[in-house]
Amino acid sequence: MKLIITLLTFFTLSSISFAQGDSQGILNRLSKKMKTHNSFYIEFSANTKNSATGTNTTDTGKGWVKGKKFYASFGDNTIISNGLKTWMIVKEEKSVYESDADDEEDGINPRKLMTIWEDGFKNKYGKESTLNGEKVHVIYLYPKDPGNAEFHTVILYISKSKEDLKKVVIKMKDGTVMTYNLKAYKANPTISDSKFVFDPKKYPGYEVIKD
Repeated sequence: MKLIITLLTFFTLSSISFAQGDSQGILNRLSKKMKTHNSFYIEFSANTKNSATGTNTTDTGKGWVKGKKFYASFGDNTIISNGLKTWMIVKEEKSVYESDADDEEDGINPRKLMTIWEDGFKNKYGKESTLNGEKVHVIYLYPKDPGNAEFHTVILYISKSKEDLKKVVIKMKDGTVMTYNLKAYKANPTISDSKFVFDPKKYPGYEVIKD
């Protein structure tokens, strides 16, 4: 009986270890793949939901990334970063908020969204599932320093056959759930550096507020 219990314990622990190792292996391969792309373009939808406040909004967005530079349009808002400065353009306010790029490291932008698992997280393999008719790996991320994070869980849906990121769910501590669905991805498009510089001539009448 002791031998049977010992064997069962061994196989249970082995299964857990394999699942944990598998999630890290999947993420490592995805990171390696992303590093071969000098630039990329994505299209996505994003839903923000909070049952307590009655919030339930969905917007579509586009993002261009080149190294540490990015340009993202989301609903009526635009975020531009040249790697040194970041400009958040809020159409409703006719305002532009300028800050150092380092100040935006905790925010979600297209570059961070596509590599969110690489820094500050523990990971755990959840299960294999189906998303829009495609087999996907479901991997859970948990912040290593939860006291300094605004969210408690991030869930990744990664294509089993292509190992592409398909969906990201971010669960905030205040009950807000943000769901990003990746609609299109293009690797290594040619993007001019001027794309990542704020041009005030394109936004007449906007107030620039520097942090």
